[in-house]
Amino acid sequence: MRYGLAALAVWRVAHLVVDEDGPWAVIARLRARLGDGVLGQLVDCFACTSIWVAAPAAAVVGARRRRDLPLVWLALSGAACLLEHVTERSDVATVTWPDAEEAHDGML
Repeated sequence: MRYGLAALAVWRVAHLVVDEDGPWAVIARLRARLGDGVLGQLVDCFACTSIWVAAPAAAVVGARRRRDLPLVWLALSGAACLLEHVTERSDVATVTWPDAEEAHDGML
């Protein structure tokens, strides 16, 4: 159960960092500030970001044996990447809503 929750948490945080603006556009401003350098590239790639997000998650979840920690780390990142692939919806059209005036004019 803990590993499943950790995998979901890694996916959520990595998705937030890579694909969302965040509350008050904090994450978007952070990405802009990091620019196109090495750090900026790390937050543009979901797989890269999931590696770094999974590291502390693996430490929190903990492995029974210390030597299992790298395996747990990579497994959490891999699970997050699988979740990202499964939830990716590139074939779905964007829905736009008409303005109130356009909707009203269409009803007349």
